[in-house]
This record gives sequence, structure tokens and C-alpha cells, in this order.
Amino acid sequence: MKNMSIESLFDLTGKVAIVTGGGNGIGRRCCETLAAVGADIVIGDLKAEDAETVARGIRESGGRALSVPCNVLEDHDLVRLVDKAVETFGTVNILVNNAGGGGGGKENPFEIDVEYFEKIFKLNVFSVWRLCQLVVPHMAKSGYGSIVNITSMGSINKSPGMSAYASSKAALNHMAANLAYDFGPMNVRINNVGPGATRTHALSTVLTPDIEARMLAHTPLKRLGETADIAGAVLYFAAPVSQWVSGQVLFVNGGGVQTLD
Repeated sequence: MKNMSIESLFDLTGKVAIVTGGGNGIGRRCCETLAAVGADIVIGDLKAEDAETVARGIRESGGRALSVPCNVLEDHDLVRLVDKAVETFGTVNILVNNAGGGGGGKENPFEIDVEYFEKIFKLNVFSVWRLCQLVVPHMAKSGYGSIVNITSMGSINKSPGMSAYASSKAALNHMAANLAYDFGPMNVRINNVGPGATRTHALSTVLTPDIEARMLAHTPLKRLGETADIAGAVLYFAAPVSQWVSGQVLFVNGGGVQTLD
């Protein structure tokens, strides 16, 4: 690193990045941010139209991007996502596991069932593990690999109605810390970014002035997060600047916890 220029520390020219859930919100901003520093982008999303809109915008800005319809709960979709990336761009260097779901304070343990709990783990943990398994051989062969998982403050906070989501994100943290030992000898890094309350469409459906004020009471930097804040942390882990960082969780939360009490 000592011989690299400041610009080259964040340069992803020639690198190929897959972003799941890349059609909206944090995923979309990650796609646009990585493309802005030279990466070719493969956007996997359940909403094919949204993914193509993001891909088209990147292409119109002079970048290279491909959209691939993808339900991360379906193994054949995960295989196809990676195959399409390699077929189109030659390899995979970066994987951003952004697709996920659950939580929202709606997981009353007496109202959800085992099938729901299993689905949340398949979505937030199993799909991540499987995509890692699929991409790491390509990363190792290419000589550059960085995996970034989007976890959550819920992985360390304690809240009602969050048992499935929070425990799945906690599992994601520990899984990455362990996989760092498996992937490190292959020159592949894996890290997690844990957003605090971030202004996305999902948050807007529940955010009220009162809730925002209560969140900011526990936030030293007196604002909620923006998608660009999370994408900046993802860029750090994806880029050469973090080449000696693996198995870590970076919480991006304004210095606080955005709890409501």
C-alpha cells in the first residue's frame, strides 16, 4: 500500500462487483458508488425493472452494468447471478450482500411461526453463505476479492418484536468473522457494514416526526443516515485501501443507537 497513490486506493477500474438487492435504497447507492470509481456492476434484485433502471443509469453515465432478476431464496437464481457476471465481465471481484428482510418490530414470538423464522435466516444468512461459496473461487483466481455484507444495528441492539431479524444479523456478523479465516489464505476479504437508521423507502413507511426525534435523542451526530453514508463504508471495504482488513463489522450509525426509549 505504501507505493499506492491516494486515488488508486479507491480505484476499482477493471473490478467486477455483484450487488444483491441493488434496485433500490442502500443497494442502489452502493451500485452507483462502486460504478463511479470504475467497477463493472451486476445488479441482482427481485424487482427486475428496478434493477434494470439502475443498470441503465450506470451505462448512461459511461459505466458498464448488467441487471439480473434474482430471488436470493432460490439457489438456482444465485447460481445464475454469478454465472451471468462471469459470462459478461469475466470474473467476480466484489460481492455486496445487501438483500435482506424482516424485523421492523413485527416479530411477536407468539404471532410468527417456525416457517417465518426459517425464511428470515434463509434470506439474511443462508443466501449470503451460498453466494460466498459461489464467488470466492472466482475471486481467488482473479487475485482480488472483497465481500461486504450489510448487517444491522439490530445485531447488537435488544428490542421487542425483532427476534428473528436481530438474531439472523448477529449470526451474519459471527459468520463473517469465521469465514475471514477460511477465505484469507485465498486473498479474499470479508467484512460487514451495519447501518443505523437510514433514510430509505422502508424507513419512510414507519417514520414519524416523533419517532425521528426519539431516535435523534440517542444519536450524537444529530441526523439520520443517508444511503450515501452506508455506500461510503461499503466502498472502503471493497477498495484496495482496506486490503489488510477482514472479519470486521463497521457500524455506521451517527455514533448512536437510534433506539426509541
